[in-house]
Amino acid sequence: MFDGFDLRRIDVGEAVLRVRTGGAGPPVLLLHGHPRTHTTWHRVAPLLARTFTVVCPDLRGYGESSKPGDYSKRAMARDFSALMRGLGHDRFAVAGHDRGGPAATRLTLDHPESVTHLAALDTVPIGSALARCDADFARRWWHWFFLAQPDIPARVINADPDAWYRERYGDTPERMGAENWADFQRAIHDPETVRAMCGDYRAGLEVDRAHDDADLAAGRRIACPVLVLWSLRDDLHEIHGDVLAVWREWADQVSGRGIDSGHHVAEDAPEELARELAAFFTR
Repeated sequence: MFDGFDLRRIDVGEAVLRVRTGGAGPPVLLLHGHPRTHTTWHRVAPLLARTFTVVCPDLRGYGESSKPGDYSKRAMARDFSALMRGLGHDRFAVAGHDRGGPAATRLTLDHPESVTHLAALDTVPIGSALARCDADFARRWWHWFFLAQPDIPARVINADPDAWYRERYGDTPERMGAENWADFQRAIHDPETVRAMCGDYRAGLEVDRAHDDADLAAGRRIACPVLVLWSLRDDLHEIHGDVLAVWREWADQVSGRGIDSGHHVAEDAPEELARELAAFFTR
């Protein structure tokens, strides 16, 4: 897994991130979603590393990155800005999947001088999602509201992480890859990681939405090109309808399409995803 990549811990000031780096060429930052770690990219990153310098961190709170307590996407954006500058990359492309999507979006909005391209995978901005929240959204994505509650969700999940994650999502070593699976298992069996992941969702309903709403009200927009990809065997497009129209509220240069994949597209359709990202990042 990740042949030719380096693995290290990097202090970015407010947090210490576990980071995998490899390849050569223009820099690309890949941000995973919930409940994965950076190893979800193990099938995509080597393909991109043929052309790009690829940087894959665990988000703060996730995997083996530190748990500083502030899980706002603005704080995550500061982490990634400091990380990439520390690695010598003043300008770079970013792709964010699931919860990594809002982190990537906030990075793009708060540090526009740094981001050349934004790829949003199976995600829309948190503020837009909550503004459209209706009974169907609440029924399908009820976990957003459960995980955001104080104390109780972490206690429930930590009582039986396998029942919550493995059985609920149908993940297997065969589907994920054995080493990726093992890393995922270590993460969901760490009570502090579970508490931090819940903190990510709590921040989403509170400060993250406030930041998104403030940006929309002020007319702040994403300046770089945006590629939006969604999994056709997931429900993002069923909930939001025209996904590209949602993103056009935030950016002028928006393109994208659906991919025949389950939610974890980096694991289910890595070759197609890598092709799409490589083509986009070189435009």
